[in-house]
Amino acid sequence: MYRALTRDIEVSVEPYYLEEQSDPEDSRYVWGYRIVIANHSSKPVRLTHRYWHITDQNGQVDEVNGPGVIGEQPRLRPGDTYEYSSGCPLDTPSGMMFGHYQMETDDGDVFDVEIPAFSLDAPGMLRVLN
Repeated sequence: MYRALTRDIEVSVEPYYLEEQSDPEDSRYVWGYRIVIANHSSKPVRLTHRYWHITDQNGQVDEVNGPGVIGEQPRLRPGDTYEYSSGCPLDTPSGMMFGHYQMETDDGDVFDVEIPAFSLDAPGMLRVLN
């Protein structure tokens, strides 16, 4: 489990390899990841945008920007958590991801919340520092 805390918003990530969707002979490796966002602050926040920086083991970078997550822009009151799962395919058996969520308070304060860097490593593969 990987964790980051920004302005009392905690982001936890748990990646997992999806063997049934992967095909190493065709250079296709797929991971899922579960994200939990917890609002430990005293103000409600809305997740308005996401940014991902994805790097494979060869150094190839893919950047993903867009509104919300999985088609939603969740609002978290103090003490709320929001959980979702998504996935990432790569052409290599190893890589890493990190990024940020853009949050907005009810009074219009906009800020970024760190998504911690996490490693994507196919089982049985030698771990590579990316």
